[in-house]
Amino acid sequence: MVSILLFPGQGAQKVGMGKDLAETFPAARETFEAIDAALGESLTRLMWEGPEERLQLTEHAQPAMLAHSAAVLAVAGDRLEPVAAAGHSLGEYTAYVAAGALSVLEAAKLVRMRGELMRDAGERRPGAMAAVLGLASSAVEEACQAASDASEVAVAANLNAPDQTVISGDPAAVRRAGEACKAVGAKRVLPLKVSGAFHSPLMAPAASGLRAALAEAHFRDPRFPVVANASATAVRTAAEARRLLAEQLTSPVRWVECLQQLAALAPEARFVELGPGTVLGGLLKRSLPGAQYTSLGTAAELEGFLA
Repeated sequence: MVSILLFPGQGAQKVGMGKDLAETFPAARETFEAIDAALGESLTRLMWEGPEERLQLTEHAQPAMLAHSAAVLAVAGDRLEPVAAAGHSLGEYTAYVAAGALSVLEAAKLVRMRGELMRDAGERRPGAMAAVLGLASSAVEEACQAASDASEVAVAANLNAPDQTVISGDPAAVRRAGEACKAVGAKRVLPLKVSGAFHSPLMAPAASGLRAALAEAHFRDPRFPVVANASATAVRTAAEARRLLAEQLTSPVRWVECLQQLAALAPEARFVELGPGTVLGGLLKRSLPGAQYTSLGTAAELEGFLA
C-alpha cells in the first residue's frame, strides 16, 4: 500500500498510551525501551501509569507522542510503502525519523529539549492559545492583526483546517482576537490548556536554543520528501530540515497547505496516521474530502493492518 505518513502533535497524549503496543509487538516494546534508555528515565512508566497532570506537561507530552508514533512505525515498517510524510508540530520530527533523516533516539532527545525550551519560554513570557472554529483563516488573521499592538501580539498559529485556526500570543491580545472572531461569525472560541504561546513570536528564545541543538544533531537527507510545517514545501535535504525545524517554533503550522502539497506529491497514495487518536484524520476529512485514510495507533488497528 503506497502511503503518505502523518504524525500527530501534542494534545492526544493520555495515560495508558502505547501499553497495548508494547504488550503485543516486540518491535514496539524494544522501541519504548530504547527511548527510555536514551532519555535516562522511564518515560514509558509515565505514559502507562501517569499521573495524568505530569504526562500533560510539555516536556513529557512531546517525547511521549514521538515514542508512541515511533513504536507504531517500528511495527508497520516497510508494509507502509511510504512516499511522503508530514507531522503536526512535534510530529514533524517523527516524520524525519520515518524518512531516515534522523534516528529515533536522537529525535527523542531533541523533542524532550524542545519541550523544555518551550516551557521555559512560556515561564519567561506567559502566553495563551485558543482554537477558533467556524471561521475562515483569513478572517482570523485579520482579527489577530487588529488585536495586536506594539507591546502585545496575537497570531494565527495553527492553520489546521479551512474552518479551524488556533491563535497564539500574549493573553490579552489573544482574548481581543477571540472576541473579534466571534463578532464576525466564529461559531466558537475555545481557550487551550498550554504552557506557552506556541508557534508565535513569544517562542523566539526557545527557537534560539533549539537551533543550536539542531546544528549539532546528526541529520541525513530524507529518503522521501517531508513537507515542513513552516513552509508547506517538500524538504529533501538535511540542511533544509534543520533550518525549518528551528523556524517552526515561531512560525504558523500551515497544515492545510501541507496536506495539499502531500496530495500533489502522491495523488494515488493513502494517508496513514501513526500515533494515538485520529485528530489528523478529522482535519484531513475537512481539508481534502474524499482522501483515503487509515489510522494506526492501537494494537488492534495494527493487527488488522498486518493481517
